[in-house]
Amino acid sequence: MMPQWTSDDAQSLSEFSTQRAFNQVATIAKQPHYVGSQNHEFIANYLQKELKNLGLKTSVQEGYTLSDWGNLVKSKNILARIKGTTNSKALLLLSHYDSAPHSFSHGASDDASGVATILESVRAFLNTKKQHKNDIIILFSDAEELGLNGAALFVTQHPWAKEVGLVLNFEARGSSGPSYMLMETNKGNAGLVKEFASAGATYPVSNSLMYSIYKMLPNDTDLTVFREQANIQGYNFAFIDDHFNYHTAQDDINHLNKNTLAHQGTYLMPLLNYFSNADSNTTKATVDYVYFTIPNTFISYPFDWVLPMAVIAFVFFILLIFVGIAKRILSFREIIKGFVPFLGSILVTGLITFFGWKALLKLYPQYNDLLNGFTYNGHAYISAFVLLAIAISFAFYQRFSAKKITMNHYVAPLFIWIIINGFLAFSLQGAGFLIIPVYFGLFSFGLYIITQKSIKVLNLVFSIPALLIIAPFIEMFPIGLGLKVLFGSAILTVLALGLLLPLFGAFAKKGIWSLVFFVLAIGFFVKAHSESDYEKGKAKSNSLLYIYNADTNKASWATYDTNLDSWVKGYLGENPKDATALNETPLYSKYNSGFTYAQEAPKKELQKPTIEFLEDRIVGNQRYLKLRISPNRKVNRYDIFANEKMIIHNFKANGTSTLGQKGSKYQRNGKKILSYYVVDNLPLEMQFSTDATSILDMEMMESSFDLMTNPLFNMTKREDWMMPTPFVLNDAVVIKEKIKPSPLPVLVDTNL
Repeated sequence: MMPQWTSDDAQSLSEFSTQRAFNQVATIAKQPHYVGSQNHEFIANYLQKELKNLGLKTSVQEGYTLSDWGNLVKSKNILARIKGTTNSKALLLLSHYDSAPHSFSHGASDDASGVATILESVRAFLNTKKQHKNDIIILFSDAEELGLNGAALFVTQHPWAKEVGLVLNFEARGSSGPSYMLMETNKGNAGLVKEFASAGATYPVSNSLMYSIYKMLPNDTDLTVFREQANIQGYNFAFIDDHFNYHTAQDDINHLNKNTLAHQGTYLMPLLNYFSNADSNTTKATVDYVYFTIPNTFISYPFDWVLPMAVIAFVFFILLIFVGIAKRILSFREIIKGFVPFLGSILVTGLITFFGWKALLKLYPQYNDLLNGFTYNGHAYISAFVLLAIAISFAFYQRFSAKKITMNHYVAPLFIWIIINGFLAFSLQGAGFLIIPVYFGLFSFGLYIITQKSIKVLNLVFSIPALLIIAPFIEMFPIGLGLKVLFGSAILTVLALGLLLPLFGAFAKKGIWSLVFFVLAIGFFVKAHSESDYEKGKAKSNSLLYIYNADTNKASWATYDTNLDSWVKGYLGENPKDATALNETPLYSKYNSGFTYAQEAPKKELQKPTIEFLEDRIVGNQRYLKLRISPNRKVNRYDIFANEKMIIHNFKANGTSTLGQKGSKYQRNGKKILSYYVVDNLPLEMQFSTDATSILDMEMMESSFDLMTNPLFNMTKREDWMMPTPFVLNDAVVIKEKIKPSPLPVLVDTNL
């Protein structure tokens, strides 16, 4: 599925070198480089230098954007352009260079790997000295981690955006595994599918089921902004395995898999050569294609085929049943009996896996510390439950099926699979390729009906599509969605095994095989147990904030953790207080994490921000306000909240409105007005109007990400088996304060 990197020291200068790309990652990911940090500016300058070393003229785009997530930031995009021979639409190569804030993430995978892939591929491409038709634009976007702000800045404000015909975006949501190709399009994918196939990527890994699900979900990559705001489509390439390193301090070069980095290169090099000369208009279409990959092969066909293929399979299936009964090879009695082992295996496996995982979460409460839902020993649990599912299936078939009636009992899995595909044909056509293993099962079934013989070699051959097409999803689902869907993988294992019944149904001693797989499953459960503790490189995440309430003149420590470790208890004590009250103004977090425990903390001499009302007047029934919040210490973020009863109109922050704002009413979710990520300690200015009768009820939280280094606190360093919790405001010094209104303004008589 992906290349195996060994060493490419002798690699030609015109070929992608994984080692050279890895060296770039090592430089970019040497330190965290989130927006507003000193290292962020260093990396921005480094990327400009590297592009200039390639002989390219670089430019910088800076400006504010306010995302529809309510995130405001001044982004700094790094750009370069390679001229083509025609005035056709340009090919855009895209990756973001900022790392995730709050969690000390080095951003090696996310997204230094993408930046390095582009730098190394462009270097190799330029060394070929081949002419190409289309301009190639390189965009290293900023502030992707905060709300896709850099991409939004480019799409909405840069003149080059109108010249882009196609985007290749390189991303990461883990630190290893194959890189999956995902398409972004507002209409059909047929053009993108055909052109991707023509580009000839060596190790393609993708399928239209992922595409269909992806289109249903709220997407959050830079490429999404291009599609939504400018109707520019393209391809995402991202790897997701070892998801537990995503956005954490473990996203460093020690955890980035070189095979994965090499896989990114095997995509970009052929696609860069192809799309730098292709007409991007050929990627546009109104219809969708089913597509999937098997090793080194990309297969596709129209969505329009999905329903007919399911219908033909059903007709073929019914015909074989009638022929089999007519020839007295099959009997209704034995066919009905065949549903017992198959459905019994599915039911028992699903229940054991579903409740088994819940029991494991009780036995190992530390598993709940990893918010993404995939534990460090997650692969061992996948293996354990899959092997257990196979053991259960063999046990059922040992009890309820015999060698001589295997093909009678094969009717059950074929029927269930055809029903599943019939459902998919109407509701999820992107999964239409799952009918293909069923066809091979029907071939095996039909061969037996015709010859009345079970040919082992052919049964083996006809089983290969099920292994190539279905089996990868058994691992992919829990990796992508978390171990909470392990029961789905276990059920899918039984379903896949059902299609292999002609192969293993002939086994005379299924009970022994059941015992073998059960013992292997126990072995992997033991392995998972042995790997259940934390250690360096597989760290426990924890969280701590210092919150000073300027209105009450009280300070407290707070955490999001449910399982408190020694480091957190060092500040909150053995019996911390419930922190429910702190969640009345909820901070955004990816997994809706709230504060769990708090404890009083000593007050520190923190410099509060200056809040100025620059305008406060009433005209008619509207109150017009303009205020500035200026930091008096080095800060990184402002969170602004307002009572939900306040209806806000014509909102602007630092001169910019929300991306895609429609109408005058400011759309917000709950109390949150915005989160402003501060660059160069620049103040926040907000301008808006509200109903004159509304009470001005606003609050701010000013945060600096320096709890661990602030000399006022003298913090104890975490142990090497701990790391900051990602996806939440963490390791921060926070000042919480009401934004108090000016004295009531004088009413302006508009009739004068």
